[in-house]
Order: sequence, then structure tokens, then C-alpha cells
Amino acid sequence: MRNVSILIPNEAVLASIADPRIMFTGVNDFLAAAGKPPLFNVQLVGLEKEVRLHGGLFSVHTDAVLSEVKKTDLVVIPAFGGDINDSLKRNEAFIPWITQQHHQGAEVASLCIGAFLLASTGLLNGKECSTHWRFANEFREMFPKVTLVDDRIVTEQKGLYSSGGATSYWNLLLYLVEKYAGRDISILAAKMFALEIDRKSQSPFIMFNGQKTHEDEPIKKAQEFIEANITEKISVEDLAMKYAIGKRHFERRFKKATNNSPLEYIQRVKVEAAKKHLESSRKNVNEVMYDVGYSDTKAFRNVFKKVTGLSPMEYRNKYNKAG
Repeated sequence: MRNVSILIPNEAVLASIADPRIMFTGVNDFLAAAGKPPLFNVQLVGLEKEVRLHGGLFSVHTDAVLSEVKKTDLVVIPAFGGDINDSLKRNEAFIPWITQQHHQGAEVASLCIGAFLLASTGLLNGKECSTHWRFANEFREMFPKVTLVDDRIVTEQKGLYSSGGATSYWNLLLYLVEKYAGRDISILAAKMFALEIDRKSQSPFIMFNGQKTHEDEPIKKAQEFIEANITEKISVEDLAMKYAIGKRHFERRFKKATNNSPLEYIQRVKVEAAKKHLESSRKNVNEVMYDVGYSDTKAFRNVFKKVTGLSPMEYRNKYNKAG
């Protein structure tokens, strides 16, 4: 039987505690119905016996405190709320325990922004990781040694797992169920919980908001210029000349400040504007394309799909009720 320890951090999001417990105990129920023994021993593990969440609105009674769990097989780190730095400080006692368990052979899975706590252990240094797209800039600033994969829902790196934002952690839970219990059980779980199995990207949900917390003022002005001139065709050469910076130096500074190349930034700003048109207007795809400065249908479609994972028409059909 595999021991699963679901951590109960301070400021934890209640659903991200309950849902993994429901998933793993649900698998035990499926197996029992088939006359098979349970596969998971699920425990809620906290720093104290009772953890109060959501301003004291809810209390979680743990099965064990951290010091009582000497060895486990899978550590699940839920999402947490509040200020990230404050939350990490309040939960730093988990870090040596998580590290020790991994060194003893346990696998570790973070859900949504639980990735911040996992990354705080240093175990992800030099590895890939997923988290909620909304916190991508903060994550990169805090953990420059970790490669954040913005669009991916599930990452696996040598026994370390992470998921994308919000409820996409269900896909990581399905992924783990398939690994431990097999494809048939994961399909059964997907059907029972009405989940889309094998969903790999959170790209359609990402709302691009360019990173502007840096101190490079010419680059910040270039970003603002791009965002104010969506309908124009803007080249990297024009931007470099406008702000009197050599092209290669401009590209390096832009990438360092924003985590995007100038071309990527231009594309993402235009695609974000196109998404808003496709979501709320009655304009057809070609009209939207012209509105954001594209004249080549194929180029627009390719860039849009690269950024969102969907074609412009698929995106419009998915999010525009009138469409």
C-alpha cells in the first residue's frame, strides 16, 4: 500500500486539500468494488493537530503532525492563499521535512501555487515546473534556478510533480492515479469525476499581463509603446532605434526584464487583444486579425495557436456565446 501524505499548510486552499483526498480514497473505493485491496493510505499532515483556514471559517483536523510521519511515499502540497512571501514564511517548517522525505525516496507533487513551497526546498533547481499562469512572473523572480513552463498543466521531473493553475491540478491527480493504479482506473476516475483526461495545456486560460516590475525604464517604455500600438506593425529594429539602443543589446535587455523576447512580447500583446475581440465582439476572425495588425491569415492563425493552443475560430467558439 502506498502512503500518501497531504500537507495542510497555513493559508491552504481548502479544495486543494479535499480534492486529492477524494481522488485517492475514491480509487480505493473503485478497487474495493472490484474485489481488490486498497492501494492508498491517505493521511492529512500538518504542523498542528488542528489547522484553521480561510480566516478561521474552516478547521482541518489532521491525521498526524509532521514529526509523527517518519516515512511516506507521496507528499502532496496543496495551493495556498494570501501574500506568497508571508505564506512561505508561515510554512517554512515544512521545507526540511519535504526535503528529507524526498531524499528517503518519496515523490512530491505540488498543486497550483503549492509549487512555491516545493521550489523553496531547492529540489526543483535545474528542473522544470508548472504553476498558476497568473503567478509566473513572481515565481521566476523568486526562483531563477527553476525553469517555469508557463503553459504546461503537468510536469514530472525525477519524482517531483507540479500542476498548472486552479482546478487543473485534477489532471495531475489523474496522472498520478494512472502511474500508480493503471490507465483503466484513471479512465474510470476521469469518468466518475467528469474530468477531461490527458489535458496538457493551460494556454487557453492564460491572460497575458506583461512583466513591468523591473527597473529598466527604456524597456518599460518600449512595452507601453507596444501595448498602445496594437494595430501597427512593429519591428524589433524600430523599437531599438526609437529608444537608442543597439538591436542585440535591446533584445538582451528586453528578455532579461520581461522574460520574453521583443518579438514574443509583440505577438503575445496582439494575441491578448485578439482574444478579447473574439470573446466579446461579433467581428469575424479576419476583422479581428486586421484590428491587431496582421494581414497574413496563416501567420495570424499560427501565432494565435502557438500562444493559446487553439485556432482563432476554436477560441471564438469556446468563449463567445454569441459566436
